[in-house]
Amino acid sequence: MDQKPVKLRRANLDVLPENVLTPTYDVQDLAPGIVHIGVGNFHRAHQAWYLHRLLQEGIARDWAIIGAGVRASDAAMREKLLAQDCLTTLIELRPDGTSAEVCGAMVGFLPVEPDNAALIAQMADPAIRIVSLTVTEGGYFVNPSTGAFDAEHADIVFDASHPDRPRTAFGAIVAALGRRRAAGHGPFTVQSCDNLRHNGDITHDAVVSLARLSDPSLADWIEARCTFPNSMVDCIVPATGATEIAKARELGIIDAAPVTHENFRQWVIEDAFCAGRPDWDRVGATFTNRVHDYETMKIRILNAGHQILANAGEILSVETIADCMAHREISALFHKVQREEIVPHVAPVPGMTPLDYVALIETRFANPAIRDTTRRVAFDGSSRHTGFVLPILRDALAADMSVEGLSLVEALWARMCAGTREDGTAITPNDPNWNALQAAAMAAKTRPSAWLEQREYYGSLAQDARFAAAFDRWLGMIWQKGTRAALQLYSGQAAAQ
Repeated sequence: MDQKPVKLRRANLDVLPENVLTPTYDVQDLAPGIVHIGVGNFHRAHQAWYLHRLLQEGIARDWAIIGAGVRASDAAMREKLLAQDCLTTLIELRPDGTSAEVCGAMVGFLPVEPDNAALIAQMADPAIRIVSLTVTEGGYFVNPSTGAFDAEHADIVFDASHPDRPRTAFGAIVAALGRRRAAGHGPFTVQSCDNLRHNGDITHDAVVSLARLSDPSLADWIEARCTFPNSMVDCIVPATGATEIAKARELGIIDAAPVTHENFRQWVIEDAFCAGRPDWDRVGATFTNRVHDYETMKIRILNAGHQILANAGEILSVETIADCMAHREISALFHKVQREEIVPHVAPVPGMTPLDYVALIETRFANPAIRDTTRRVAFDGSSRHTGFVLPILRDALAADMSVEGLSLVEALWARMCAGTREDGTAITPNDPNWNALQAAAMAAKTRPSAWLEQREYYGSLAQDARFAAAFDRWLGMIWQKGTRAALQLYSGQAAAQ
């Protein structure tokens, strides 16, 4: 490209390369209607993009997004985005090419503070009608062994005792709703956009349960007035590093935090918004009362599928998910587990059978333009295996169906958490609970049941003789003969036992 790269700012939108799509709306004329907590890559490539598309049509101008965060690390994203007027370069990576557009749906980013004062004040403003979240699967304070709200978590105990200066997003939401009730303002919708089954119900439980710990009457008001729509979100969005920043420069844009994404998006939403909503369905979102069927298909086939690939890939030094799909043994594992042990526990949705969806996911995962690392996908396995894989395993056991492949998947997770690849290189800590996981993994090297004794993840599964025996056998084989040997044996079986 002959043109010198241009720094991404509102003032420079008119001088960006002609092949970069830019906002047709005046960003300065937008008014905020949404506060979004957890401004990562996924939010900017997904929820913000849907709103951006509405803005491109000249509508939803009073629904712009104010960004927010509750972790100290969110301050770095805030600094990057404020320096470029909260604009984001979205780079679509297709197998046959690349394209870029600039999204301007975000109009501000609140200070990240220990007491969340600015966040609470912004959410208390009656102009805010939706508070949405992408705080990761592990950010909802769910006890993994019971599935219930964890009222004993240290941060929740703090927020219940200090409701005016909470640490958590949910504490801030409760405080803001308390101010709105006191001022005679209406509620807002709390909208989870994380990969959780029943994400709206889980968010409801977190907010109402926390409110009840400090102000039962406020909890009753929230229960009666607020809504928490369930949703299913889907778009593969790799992490941003030097390669992605360089890609933006190649396209003529200096962007400190560009986002790359695949050429596929899906957003399925329960239409339960107590204070109104944008017409996202005009730009491709689906409103339905069958969200749970869509989310089950996606979480069990795509999200659990990611764990099938990523743990094996890490052990075998396979860098990306696309590389895993090109790897003979890993892709064979994926193919067999999906069709024999996951598909039987997934219902069809309008226009899509589970087998058709597996074929779609295989195509998406194999896209060589998406450099989605196995490390990113394997991150926080303690939440992702608990939320994505183990529910399938429980259903299979209850139905007296095969669990050989799923047991192998759990054995691969245990082997990965030992912290070394088979080529001898180290796997650096990649889970909030890494130290405990690594200790259990090393104990399981000689006593496999030590891994299943982590009741916070497996609960009563360790007592299931069929699962425990299969897990013991696979983990022993992985340590004794290697991962490839285990994958080859499983994929070559005539039928799972």
